[in-house]
Amino acid sequence: MAEIESHDYDVIVIGAGGAGLRAAIESVSRGLRTALICKSLLGKAHTVMAEGGVAAAMGNVYEEDNWKVHFRDTMRGGKMLNNWRMAELHAQEAPDRVLELEAWGALFDRTKDGKILQRDFGGHRYARLAHVGDRTGLELIRTLQQRAVSMGIDVFMECKILRLLSDSEGRVSGAVGYWRPTGEFVSFTAKAVVLASGGVGKSWKYTSNSWESTGDGHAMALWSGADLIDMEAVQFHPTGMVWPLSVRGILVTEGVRGDGGVLRNSEGERFMFGYVADMFRAETAESEEEADRWYDDHTAGRRPPELLPRDEVARSINSEVKGGRGSPHGGVFLDIASRRSPEVIRRRLPSMYHQFMELAGVDITREAMEVGPTCHYIMGGVRVDADTGAATVPGLFAAGEVAGGMHGSNRLGGNSLSDLLVFGRRAGMGASDYAEGRLGDPSVDAAEIDTIIADSLAPFTRESGENPYTIQSDLQEMMQALVGIIRTGSELDTALEKLGELRERAERTSIKGGRIYNPGWNLTTDLPSMLTVSRCVALGARDRKESRGGHTRDDFPKADPEFGKINLVLRQPAGGGVEGDIKVSPEPLLEMPDELKELFEEGH
Repeated sequence: MAEIESHDYDVIVIGAGGAGLRAAIESVSRGLRTALICKSLLGKAHTVMAEGGVAAAMGNVYEEDNWKVHFRDTMRGGKMLNNWRMAELHAQEAPDRVLELEAWGALFDRTKDGKILQRDFGGHRYARLAHVGDRTGLELIRTLQQRAVSMGIDVFMECKILRLLSDSEGRVSGAVGYWRPTGEFVSFTAKAVVLASGGVGKSWKYTSNSWESTGDGHAMALWSGADLIDMEAVQFHPTGMVWPLSVRGILVTEGVRGDGGVLRNSEGERFMFGYVADMFRAETAESEEEADRWYDDHTAGRRPPELLPRDEVARSINSEVKGGRGSPHGGVFLDIASRRSPEVIRRRLPSMYHQFMELAGVDITREAMEVGPTCHYIMGGVRVDADTGAATVPGLFAAGEVAGGMHGSNRLGGNSLSDLLVFGRRAGMGASDYAEGRLGDPSVDAAEIDTIIADSLAPFTRESGENPYTIQSDLQEMMQALVGIIRTGSELDTALEKLGELRERAERTSIKGGRIYNPGWNLTTDLPSMLTVSRCVALGARDRKESRGGHTRDDFPKADPEFGKINLVLRQPAGGGVEGDIKVSPEPLLEMPDELKELFEEGH
C-alpha cells in the first residue's frame, strides 16, 4: 500500500450537520475516541438551511397536542409507508431533544408566558414547531457545534470520503478519502462508522441543496453491502424561488405560509382551496368523517390550505403551471405582503426579508415572490434499525437524511430537525455500544485502499476525455425532465438507459492540472455517487407503480393499497462495488402494534 496519512478511532462520524454533530456528542460523552469528518467547513452543513423550526409536540400553544397526535400526523404525511417505530420514537423523544438544545444554549422564540413558542407548519394538526425566527437550523448547528468543540471532538474539515472500508468478516472498519485543499489521501480505521452525510439533490437541475449534496453516504452504504429503501420518494419543496435567476432554487421557508402567506396563480386566485377536498378524500384521511373534519378546518380558515403536506402543495402548483395559470417564469406567486404588516414580516421572517432584498432586490413586505417546486429532500435512504441506527452491515450506522424509513413517502416540514436530534443521538448510542463490544483492533485491506486511490487518480492520466461538468449538467437536465416531480414508466425506462450511458461517459473523464483545490477533480470523484443514487431513484420509481407521497406516476395516478404494504429495498450482491448491479425487492412493512393502530381509528 502507498504510504498515506492514517488515523485510528473508536467511532468516526461522516458528516457534520445536525445528525452528525449529535451522534459525535453522544459518542464522546461515553469516553470513546471520536472523529467528525466533513466534506466542507464545520458550520457549513445543509442543516443551516432548515429555517422554519423543530417539530416537537410540547403543547406550548395547543395544550391538546401530544406525541400520539404528532406520530399520527407523521404516519399520515408519509402515507403510512414510514417505519412506525422510528415515527413513534421521534414523536416521543423530540420534546426532550428540544429542551436539551435549550439547556445547551439555544435561544428559542417565546410565548408571552415564557414558554418556547411554536408555529404552524404543513401537515401538522397543531402548531408545534419550536423556532428561532426563520433561522432555526443555524441556531441548532451553532449550539451543537459549540457543544461538540467544547467536548474535544477531533474535527477533520474539507475531507472528501471516497469509500467505506470493511474487514475480512464484512464489518465496516473505516474509510478512505482525500483532503480537498491538498489532494493528499487519508485513511481512517474505526470500530464503528456513522453516516450522517445528508442528501442527494445535486443530481437535479432545480434544487435547494448545496454542492455537497451528491449522495455520497447513500452510495457508499450501498457499495459496502447495506440496504437502501424507498429511494423513489424524493420531496420537491413547494416554494423554491424561480425568479430572479440570482436566487433560483433558494427555498422560501414554509414559515412564510405558516405566518399567513398565501399562494396565488396568474389570475390572482388563491387556488389551493380548489385542491383541498379531493386531496383529503383521496389520500390523507382514514375515513369520510375524518376527511370532512380536516376539510372543514381548512375551508373555515382554521388551517390554511397552503399548509397541506408538501407533496400535495407541490403537485397543486405543478397543476396550475401546466394549466397555463402560472407566473411569468414558470411558478406561482407567494404573497405575504398583503397579509401582514412590514413590521411583522421583518420581525417574524428576518432572514427571508434580508436575503431576498440583498440577493434579488425583492422586498417581500411589498411584493409577491415567484416560487415553484424545487428538489429538496429524499425520504429514502439507508435501511436502519429504529432504536440503534444500525444499518444492515455490521459496524455501520446512519442518521438524518441519509437514513430511510422515518418519513415514509413524504416528510412533514419541521420533522427533519427533530429527526436529526432524535436519531443522531440514537445512532451515536448504537455506534458506541457496538464499538465498546467489538473485540480487537479494526483492520482494513491495504490493496483495496490502493485500488480506490488509483481509480480516483485515473482521470489525470487520460490525455483526452469527457469534461465532468458536461456530464453533471446532462445528468441534472435528464433527472429534472424524466425523474422529476411527475413520472411515467416510459420516461423512467429512458432515464435508466441514459444513466447507463452517463456512467460509461463518467469512466472517460479527463482532468487537467494538479490535485490542489482542483474543482474538476472534486466533481469527478462525486459523479459515481450521483450516478449510483440517481439509478436507485429511477429503479424505485419504475417499480412503484402507483402515486404515493413524494412519488407521482402520471400513468398510475392513484395510491395502490398493495403497494402501501411494502418498502422497495435496493441492494447489491456482496462486493458489487461502484459498477455492481442493483437489485430491487418488495418487502413487507414492519407490522404496527395494535395500540398504535388504534390511533388511526375513528374518534382519535
